[in-house]
Amino acid sequence: MKNNYILAIDQGTSATKAVVFDTQGRIAAMGTEPLASHYPRPGFVEQDPLEIYRNVLCAVKACLNEFQEKRSPDLSQISVCGISNQRETFCLWDASGTPLGPAIVWQCKRSVDICSRLQNSALEQQIKWRTGLIADPYFSATKLIWLYEQDRRLRAAIEEGDVFFGTIDTWLLYKLTAGQSYCTDYTNACRTLFFNLDHLTWDDYLLEQFQLSGLRLPQVRASSSEFGSSDFAGLLPRPIRIGAMIGDSHAAAFGEGCFAPGTAKATLGTGCSILLNTGGKRVPAANGMMSTICWSTADRVDYALEGIIVSCGSTINWLRDNLGLFKNADECEAIACCVPNNGGVYLVPAFSGLGAPHWNMDARAVIAGLTLGCDKSHVVRAALESIPFQIKDVIAVMEDCSEIPLKRLHADGGISKNSFIMQFMADLLQREIINMGFSEVSAYGAACLAGLQAGIFKGLDQLPKNALDEVRYSAIGRNLQDIQTNYEGWRREIQRLTAPGKTPKILQKPSAFVSTRARANFE
Repeated sequence: MKNNYILAIDQGTSATKAVVFDTQGRIAAMGTEPLASHYPRPGFVEQDPLEIYRNVLCAVKACLNEFQEKRSPDLSQISVCGISNQRETFCLWDASGTPLGPAIVWQCKRSVDICSRLQNSALEQQIKWRTGLIADPYFSATKLIWLYEQDRRLRAAIEEGDVFFGTIDTWLLYKLTAGQSYCTDYTNACRTLFFNLDHLTWDDYLLEQFQLSGLRLPQVRASSSEFGSSDFAGLLPRPIRIGAMIGDSHAAAFGEGCFAPGTAKATLGTGCSILLNTGGKRVPAANGMMSTICWSTADRVDYALEGIIVSCGSTINWLRDNLGLFKNADECEAIACCVPNNGGVYLVPAFSGLGAPHWNMDARAVIAGLTLGCDKSHVVRAALESIPFQIKDVIAVMEDCSEIPLKRLHADGGISKNSFIMQFMADLLQREIINMGFSEVSAYGAACLAGLQAGIFKGLDQLPKNALDEVRYSAIGRNLQDIQTNYEGWRREIQRLTAPGKTPKILQKPSAFVSTRARANFE
């Protein structure tokens, strides 16, 4: 069949992957190109916008070369492209496509002082109501405010309307189409602190309050849309349409089939992003959760709650690199299984503070409960258990905020290969945990959305299943009481760390959370 392949680009923080999928969801070819970040000052994280663009072209070239070697010399069989990208990272450029400075990466903390100014202010409440987010350096706007305040020439250019703003998807689209297309999608727009979740438009009030009304902003469309066309700087014999753009975490949710309220995904990487599909209606952000767009097509927008956990795989890396408890991360599972339980030992991995649902950036990591009878197995087990414990904290609050019970949880990312963590999480949550056994989940989600836009797939029920290596972990009920007792101990340690003398929210009864009526008033 002609034109039955889909090119997907997954532009990440540390590398770009280009993947060609067939209509069965199978990988036909792939290319990967590493990407460097720069750290000019403590807390500053930057990338070169032009290097990001070149990085993408290099990954695509490697992928197409492999496709021609393994599948077919006829590149015209590739008919559409989908793009997933690192979220919150943004670029500024002029009408010619020339960058006006480095790309500011989502990890950058340069706007901490600006966030401190916004916290507990009336404007912060407006930010929460309108965008579903909080005033945190994680999101784009506060770092752009920092640039506006620090650079007089940039400030003048913004006020003159000469500055184009875009997250990485928008920047790539602008370059790939030679400036003919200036667009983004809902999932990327809603990570900027500029976007109104209820109206699905840029928020003029917030832009005015941020003194950024002169900023040029891209047109916003559904994730599966016609975004333009490109031949990728001559790498393809003819231009193909770009039929999808979506943030990488959201692409993973779509790729894993989070189509119904109550379906969720957890990406277990350095940190962890958990998205719970809440359907066609936004659930207001509360109790440490974020409101966001899950994914969208031309005739459907699904919302989600998101919980961001700061330390996940980084905890395992710390045990390996700083404490030397093992040489390879793959060893930690066997070490943890050397003891039947954690022996009352807990590791709260607040190495960079605590994320959802606590959002205490001043907290620091602790290991509690050590006795002379403990050894490294107890510490390693406590570290692995901290990952499901944190996910349980987030899911419990999500279920209460949304009044939507978790149906199933999909897990992806490098840590999802650890069967101890996956089985412990299934027992703790008393839900099925599904791992696709497939590493390119974000690229796959972008490809499916592009295939929908191109008519390759006629609907969600026609998407390829892609479950050849799927692994399912069911709650087996074994030692359930011990697991629950361990979780209660975890919550006590969280209380001691974050709110000594107070009852933590995750220990309160459900009625202690924001009620349905209160949430309606909150809107």
